[in-house]
Amino acid sequence: MIVGIIDYGMGNLFSVEQALKKLECTVITSDDVRLLGEADAILLPGVGAFPDAMKRLEEKGLAQFIRSLPEQGIPLLGICLGMQLLYEDSEEVRPTQGLGLLKGHIRRFPKGTYRIPHMGWNRLHFADKPYWLEDVLTDTHVYFVHSFLAVETDPSQVWASAEYGEFDVPGVVGDGLITGMQFHPEKSGEFGHYLLEQWIANVRRNVHE
Repeated sequence: MIVGIIDYGMGNLFSVEQALKKLECTVITSDDVRLLGEADAILLPGVGAFPDAMKRLEEKGLAQFIRSLPEQGIPLLGICLGMQLLYEDSEEVRPTQGLGLLKGHIRRFPKGTYRIPHMGWNRLHFADKPYWLEDVLTDTHVYFVHSFLAVETDPSQVWASAEYGEFDVPGVVGDGLITGMQFHPEKSGEFGHYLLEQWIANVRRNVHE
């Protein structure tokens, strides 16, 4: 199975690549939509500022490519900033339109929040598991590093969240073939590996149908 990692110059991709290779995936890391179009699934990583990321995606034609994935029936996974980019807009640095694949907005944790950024291990609480995670029996910890969170979301699109101060931080989100993880599954130990493994297993099932 081929997984395409979108390389738009924002993020260390090595750990994600290695995690996917351990799951016996062939990995294409590229900013070329023609090469990425050969993949069975797409992963959108990201570290940095939302406006810079969207600018690069738009300039390279990657934003249009990503928006077209649902109608093509190609699964998409956004990680960290990659998850935030799936939403309608962000206020980071300056107001910026996002990919608009999920309902909600990206906003900074308000001043007075316990500690910003939200950094370290925090427990995920699953409220509405996607069918490919039905075997998850207990809540567990994953590793977060972020200063912005998704707000005014559609509850049906928030599958798991983490409590941080007075906020329920969307941690695993999605709609159909679109999935986002605010944390870094590739850096979240055995459970993070399990989440990636289950996502890949679901992609494989779809490919073989």
